[in-house]
Amino acid sequence: MYIDPLFMQFTDGLEKDKYVIATYYVANEKTVEAVKYAAALAVEQTTGTWTPVPDETEEVREKHLGRVVGIYEVPAYSYEYPEDLKERQFVMRVAFPAKNFGAQFAMMFTTIIGNISSMGKLKLLDVEFPDWYLKEFKGPKFGVEGIRKLLNAYDRPLLNNMIKPCVGLNPEQTAALAYKVALGGVDIIKDDELTANPPHCPLIERVKAVMPAIKAADEEKGETTLYTFNITDRTDRLRENALRAIEAGANALMVNSWPIGLDACRMLAEDPDINVPILSHCDMQGGLYESPWSGISANLVCAKLPRLAGLDMAIVLSPYGKFPITMDAFIQVGYACLTPWQHVKPMMPMPGGGTTQGHIEELVHKFGKDIIIAAGGGVIGHPMGPVAGGKGFRQGIDAVMKGISLKEAAQDPQNVELKAAIDAWGIYGEKNIFDLKKSK
Repeated sequence: MYIDPLFMQFTDGLEKDKYVIATYYVANEKTVEAVKYAAALAVEQTTGTWTPVPDETEEVREKHLGRVVGIYEVPAYSYEYPEDLKERQFVMRVAFPAKNFGAQFAMMFTTIIGNISSMGKLKLLDVEFPDWYLKEFKGPKFGVEGIRKLLNAYDRPLLNNMIKPCVGLNPEQTAALAYKVALGGVDIIKDDELTANPPHCPLIERVKAVMPAIKAADEEKGETTLYTFNITDRTDRLRENALRAIEAGANALMVNSWPIGLDACRMLAEDPDINVPILSHCDMQGGLYESPWSGISANLVCAKLPRLAGLDMAIVLSPYGKFPITMDAFIQVGYACLTPWQHVKPMMPMPGGGTTQGHIEELVHKFGKDIIIAAGGGVIGHPMGPVAGGKGFRQGIDAVMKGISLKEAAQDPQNVELKAAIDAWGIYGEKNIFDLKKSK
C-alpha cells in the first residue's frame, strides 16, 4: 500500500460542505494496519473495491471517493505495544461525499453503515452533516414548544401513559380505559406498539371510540389530552392511515419508527396535510444499538436520526426498569433530543420502561422540565386504580417542581394517591425501591 493524499486528509483541509462525516468505533487484531483498514472503509463505501478497477479514474475518485479524516488509537500507543496485547481499538472518522447519496436516509445508511456493518467489530458512533444537507430536512413540525402549546402546559414535565394490556382490547374497552387515564391528569396517552390496525381493534373504529372519551375527560379535568394512535403499517398504507385517523378525529399519531424506516417517518412528518404531532416508538432499536462492538450508537438510533426525520417526541428506554441501557447512554440520548441543532426543533424525550412515581425527582434532576414521563403499569397498575395512578404522578410532579421532595410530598394528607404509589414501589435511589428486574 502507498500513501495517497487524496483519501488521507485533515478535516480542516476538506471542503466541509461537500461531506457527511461518520465516526466509528473499530477493534482489530494487533497486526492489522489501521491506515490500510480505514482506507478500505472509505473505498469500499464509495468508489471501489478490494482491487483497482478500470473505470475508477482520477476524476471519479476526486469527486466521489471517501476520505479518511481521523484515526485515533485508544490507548494511543506510539512507542511499542504490550507483549500480551491481542486487540487494538480505534476511533476512525471517514468523510463521504454527500452528493453520492443525497438528502435521504436509505442511501445514507447504505453508504455510512452498509457493507462495512459486516466487517466485525465496527460501530457507527455519530454522523455530522454539512449545513446545506441538514436544511433539506424540515425536522419536527411541533417539537417541544408545539406540544406544550397544544396542551397549554409550559412549566412542568408532561405525563404519558400507554394502554395496557398491550394487545387484546377492543375499541370500546380502549376508550373506557383511556377515559380513566385521561381523567387522572395524564397529558398524552399512546397506543401500545403492538396495536396498530388489528381485526379486534381497527384503527378508525378505535379513533372514533377513544376521542369522545378523551374529550369527556378533558371537560371534567379542564385540560387537554393527546392520544397518539399507532398507524404503523405497510409503507403504501401509512399516509392513508394517517389522514383517515385525523379525519376521524385523531389529535396525535405514533409510528414504530425503525420498523417502517426513517424515510417513511420523514414522509409523514413533512406532509402538510398531517398536521398533528407524531411520536416515535422505540421498538427494534435495541437490535441496532445494544452490541458494544457493532451496529449504531443509541444516540443516533433513539434520538438524533428520528429527530432529523421530523418526529416530535420519542419513547426512550431508561436504566430504571426492565430494559438494560447504561445511565450514560440514557443521558446522552435525552440530550440529543433537546440540544440546539440549527433549524431542527427539539424532540421531546419520553423516558419509559418501568417508570413509577418514585422516578419523578430523578428524571427532573437529569433533564429539567422538558421531558414526558412515560408510565404504563405505574398508572394503570396503581393500587387505587388508573385515575389514582395519574393523580399520583401529577401530585409528585407538582411537588418536585416546587422544590419539595417526593418523600415529603407523600406525607401530605392531600396526596394519598402519591403515597400509595410510593408505598408500593418506593423512591428511586432508596433501599426500598421496587426492583422490576427481580420481580419478573
